[in-house]
Amino acid sequence: MREATIERHTGETQIKLAYTIDGEGVSKQDSGVPFLDHMLDLFTKHGHFNLEVDANGDTEVDDHHTTEDIGICLGLAIKDALGDKKRIRRYGNAFVPMDETLAQVVVDLSNRPHLEFRAEFPSQKVGTFDTELVHEFMWKLALEARMNLHIIVHYGQNTHHIIEAVFKALARALDEATSIDERVKGVPSTKGML
Repeated sequence: MREATIERHTGETQIKLAYTIDGEGVSKQDSGVPFLDHMLDLFTKHGHFNLEVDANGDTEVDDHHTTEDIGICLGLAIKDALGDKKRIRRYGNAFVPMDETLAQVVVDLSNRPHLEFRAEFPSQKVGTFDTELVHEFMWKLALEARMNLHIIVHYGQNTHHIIEAVFKALARALDEATSIDERVKGVPSTKGML
């Protein structure tokens, strides 16, 4: 089983996260950040992963630390669950429309962390969630998973739709990149390692 459990305890958050690559879309989220729970649920279902998040953070201050630290934990879990990366496809690309929005996410599980984030949000908040935290989450995810992550929102007007399309596209691109390709011997790199 390609799976990992990460625990992170700081002065700001206490998080336990369990992630399975080859899952069934089973999602159990309790982060204290309802909008993030909604996005992680979508991510899990559309990626056919299993994901369980139990987090307690200083949400009385704001959602920043909890969102950022969940991004860190999910990134670490993806990296650990991939193991030696043998036989993976490595690259993934997904377009997801949602009403007036079109989002694209491209992933390379290269061991070279990088984030390109080409998205603008018409609103600064969705409910009580600060939309700038989407960038923070994605940057920490890319950094800790050690992946090259490109997020491009081609167009969109509704902030909720934009963020939801991004999370769904991330899930589908990551599902493709982590999937096993029987044609690949070892790792998909001329270097012989990822």
